[in-house]
Amino acid sequence: MKVLGIESSCDETGVALVQVDGPGTPHLLAQALHSQIEMHRAYGGVVPELASRDHIRRVVPLTREVLAAAGIALADIDLVAYTRGPGLAGALLVGAGFACALAAALGRPALGVHHLEGHLLSPFLSADAPTFPFVALLVSGGHTQLMRVDDVGRYTLLGETIDDAAGEAFDKSAKLLGLGYPGGPALARLADFGDPEAYDLPRPLLRSGNLDFSFAGLKTAVRTQVLKLGNVCELDRANIAASTQAAIVDVLVRKSLAALRETGLDRLVVAGGVGANAHLREELERESKRREFRAHYPELALCTDNGAMIALAAAMRLQRGLALSQPDYGFDVRPRWPLATAEIS
Repeated sequence: MKVLGIESSCDETGVALVQVDGPGTPHLLAQALHSQIEMHRAYGGVVPELASRDHIRRVVPLTREVLAAAGIALADIDLVAYTRGPGLAGALLVGAGFACALAAALGRPALGVHHLEGHLLSPFLSADAPTFPFVALLVSGGHTQLMRVDDVGRYTLLGETIDDAAGEAFDKSAKLLGLGYPGGPALARLADFGDPEAYDLPRPLLRSGNLDFSFAGLKTAVRTQVLKLGNVCELDRANIAASTQAAIVDVLVRKSLAALRETGLDRLVVAGGVGANAHLREELERESKRREFRAHYPELALCTDNGAMIALAAAMRLQRGLALSQPDYGFDVRPRWPLATAEIS
């Protein structure tokens, strides 16, 4: 069975084809992705209306590109999956409308997928795929969550951010340092030239006794440090960047270790854009050797938003016989949609 996945939740248009062969793990046939970074850079962040318009321009050519790369005709598609939420409402509607219209024209079913479920399951497309159950650290955009994952659609929330997410802390700190958009990757690159112990920045909620996160105070501490220094030289900026990254990673790693202890599980999946951070992966790998647990990550190309993870999540739901959308191809989108409520349905 061949599943076409459409991702349009924010500032990337992603299309991919995934093949399902019996009970085994689905595999990726082809994918294409267009990033809107250059378009939004002039505004210092994502402009929702521009994002929606660009999705309209890109989704059809990308679909044709994926079909050609896979050597698949439209008639060979068995299921069309799309991101139902969370995300920007207008952007989600573009992908949902296109996917459901295409499915209706082909006489095939359509399935709306939770964006974070796509991220959570994306390591199943990697060479080192995990097995259930596991603890998942989801660090994507405005989301930072720890989940217990027993199977597809069986998610228990262990902890989440109560204000800024890790990705937002990266981006906002980068803006305070005068770095370009997108800020997170820029801050991580600058951190390579700095001393992570140069500034003693806070690790919020590290001793809270729960698995929740908070990064708003860290952002405020970075702002205070920048104001204190006044004219920040390049070395100061690199040191602040390195110290900021170290604080964020320290919290993510130590909370993840606490989640593993609390659940008694020995597998950790790290997914989402921040999951591509090299320092985070290095620290988790170091801890995994010391504490004897396995850490799994998606391929770097699958850390950002992409159609492959949406097709994969739909394929894995299909394997488990989970319900598809209504046959009349009516659809809605859910800009706000907690993953823990994405029950088997």
